[in-house]
Amino acid sequence: MTATTPPPQAEPEVRKAPPPPDSGARPGTARRSLLRALPVSPAVVLLLLFLAGPIVYCVVIAFTDLQLTGQTEESFVGFDNFTRAFGDEAFLNAVWLTLVFTVLSSLIGQNTLGLALASLMQRASKPVRTLTGGIVVTAWVLPEVVAGFLLYAFFRREGTLNAVLDWLHLPSQNWLFTLPILAVSFANVWRGTAFSMLVYSAALNEIPKEVTEAAEVDGASGWRRMWHVTLPMIRRSIGTNLMLNTLQTLSVFGLIWVMTRGGPSGKSQTLPLFMYEQAFQNSLIGYGTAVALLLLLIGSLFSVVYLRLLRTEV
Repeated sequence: MTATTPPPQAEPEVRKAPPPPDSGARPGTARRSLLRALPVSPAVVLLLLFLAGPIVYCVVIAFTDLQLTGQTEESFVGFDNFTRAFGDEAFLNAVWLTLVFTVLSSLIGQNTLGLALASLMQRASKPVRTLTGGIVVTAWVLPEVVAGFLLYAFFRREGTLNAVLDWLHLPSQNWLFTLPILAVSFANVWRGTAFSMLVYSAALNEIPKEVTEAAEVDGASGWRRMWHVTLPMIRRSIGTNLMLNTLQTLSVFGLIWVMTRGGPSGKSQTLPLFMYEQAFQNSLIGYGTAVALLLLLIGSLFSVVYLRLLRTEV
């Protein structure tokens, strides 16, 4: 019996380790990135020059005693301008009036009236929607100075409002003297409601009709449908509208300046007018810029609140 030799075994295949990743940049990558950045480089330069540059400069001079006239050179004063502001009764009065003006004209006036108009226009006929939208938007597109003169003519002692009250045999008064902050708040509502109306009209059109019809079939009244169905579904639009309206209202200057110039006796002097008075009438550029930064801080606080509301999902 002959012995058979076993077949030769194949040698195990030796796998080569994959080459290490190339840590260096490929040839031409940096060049391609540079070429892609070239089209936007002019915009970046303009933003740095006309936006970031002035902001940085304002932050710097807010810590100095820079004056518009009568000064050879400014000096660093630290937080003296901010300390002076919080000890100034006129500044604290301006902060209070700014909050009152913002709450009355933006949070309550423009927001509520804009939502009401958007809701009513959904149920109105096309001619009524066209006429109402045209009137409201016309007030919005008017220049701020023109709107200020129109509302000044409406509220002045010999103006339209008192003429109507006299015709109705109701007591009239000098609204710009007795209730100036209410007069300018109403003026801002009249001028800015169109933006809220447009935002809410677009949001309401996005609500599926099946949802509102189902709520109506279940017996929910109009107010309950608005509170439990409509408002939760447009909550993000409400937050966005409030944030934009608040930031715009905090910076209103021309409307109040034309109507009252902050008077009488500072009864309608909001922070933008107080800042203008200190910086350009009293020539205290450093102090006025510090007030501007505090106004920016107030706007940032409002923005943080609204952004936190927007982060929460419905």
